[in-house]
Amino acid sequence: MGNLFAKKEKKPAKSRVTEQDKAILQLKQQRDKLKQYQKKINVQLEKDREVARSLLREGKKDKAKLMLRKKKFQESLLVKTDGQLDNIEQMVQDIEFAQVESEVVKGLQVGNASLKKMHEILSLEDVERIMDETHEGIEKQREIDELLSGGLTAEDESDVLAELEEIMKQSEDLSLPDVPKEQIGEPEPEPAKKRKAEVEERTAVLAS
Repeated sequence: MGNLFAKKEKKPAKSRVTEQDKAILQLKQQRDKLKQYQKKINVQLEKDREVARSLLREGKKDKAKLMLRKKKFQESLLVKTDGQLDNIEQMVQDIEFAQVESEVVKGLQVGNASLKKMHEILSLEDVERIMDETHEGIEKQREIDELLSGGLTAEDESDVLAELEEIMKQSEDLSLPDVPKEQIGEPEPEPAKKRKAEVEERTAVLAS
């Protein structure tokens, strides 16, 4: 039962500090120690110089000479520390630059993997087909735009007018009524009809 309610131990979080980071930190610590050592040596050199002057004033030439030899030796150590500092600084720069190069390489690897996946998804034939379809769509839209904007050639305009005239002619032929066969004159006025009837009647009487 105890195992059932026991808290699961959390795994320690993975440290983001790399070995290169640790190396850079150690080198910088060593650099700081060397700088502190140089500062100490410079202070000591100034003291040794003052001691040598005092010994000379006291007439102790041999001791003053010995003190100056000690000072000279310490100066040689100071020169060596300068070289060591240069080496440390160069090494720190090399490691930091190597880290940058490593990140660049990782980025290139990720980019290449992504490109490879994209190439697997989309083949060269698919790209060509899409480009052709896109080109056809653009050309078609351009034709529509030119048509709507009146961007036709003179030959196209002539064909359009000819077709329009043909359609209008066909429409007129279909809408006109049939021409009557008998000639249609103006209706005679009513008095004229009456006189004509009287003349015809008299003619008939005389003929009988």
